[in-house]
Amino acid sequence: MFMKYKIACAAIALLSSAQAFAQDEPAKPITVTGSVALVSDYRLRGVSQSDRGMAVQGGFTIAHESGAYVGTWASNLSGWGTFGGANMELDLIGGYAVPLGEGSTLDMGLTWYMYPSGLSKTDFAELFGKLSHQIGPVKGLLGVAYAPKQQALGEVCSDADCTVFRPGKKNDNLYVWGDVSGAIPNTPVSLKAHLGWSKGNPGLGPNGTSAAPTGKYLDWLVGADLAIPGTPLTASIAYVDTDIARVEENYIRPNFSVVDPDNAGKSIARGTVVFSISAAF
Repeated sequence: MFMKYKIACAAIALLSSAQAFAQDEPAKPITVTGSVALVSDYRLRGVSQSDRGMAVQGGFTIAHESGAYVGTWASNLSGWGTFGGANMELDLIGGYAVPLGEGSTLDMGLTWYMYPSGLSKTDFAELFGKLSHQIGPVKGLLGVAYAPKQQALGEVCSDADCTVFRPGKKNDNLYVWGDVSGAIPNTPVSLKAHLGWSKGNPGLGPNGTSAAPTGKYLDWLVGADLAIPGTPLTASIAYVDTDIARVEENYIRPNFSVVDPDNAGKSIARGTVVFSISAAF
């Protein structure tokens, strides 16, 4: 046990030395960053994509000094999140971030949502734009994401009772959100909050799910991050919720509920506390 403790201390010291050395190095034209995380529930815009279960997530980004970047991010899925039957989401991301003045940045790009091993025509593209501004320890961000009309976001039916089938129907999706975060001075703790609004195809799409399940709804989050000193680890806690009413959920059940037999029928859009531990590199 003592030997394991000495090895762990040596590894942490080596990591700290490497980080300090990297800070002294001149900026490189190309940088690679990434992260891995374990979360208690994968919530996308307030809705569980992992059947209210745990998810392993990770990704990396390659950025050029010009502001251009490409990256990828992935997570396991379950229940409602299995878009077309896939048990994995793989996002391909490309964009350009440009400074607009002291503390401000404009970030524009495209995310391609992929669902490997799912049904055909499940993937879709979404354009995004984000404007952020930093004032001291506080950072604010306004964002908009728009997915043009695509079959993956389309309809199975044209009415609430699902009596008129419209295979091949295409729809779009709009998401607008705002974030604010800030570090508590002289502590490793940061606070964060999020508010988002979705507008898209209501009901069940061609793959049994929808990017905006009830057509229009709000989602929000309040939480805190703890940067664990001397390590690349961050522990997080957040309360996540939506304004989707149970009467709205009833139109898209049983899809819009937990599939796991131990929790079958529970809502996947009700408020919950999400825990996570992540490591950045």
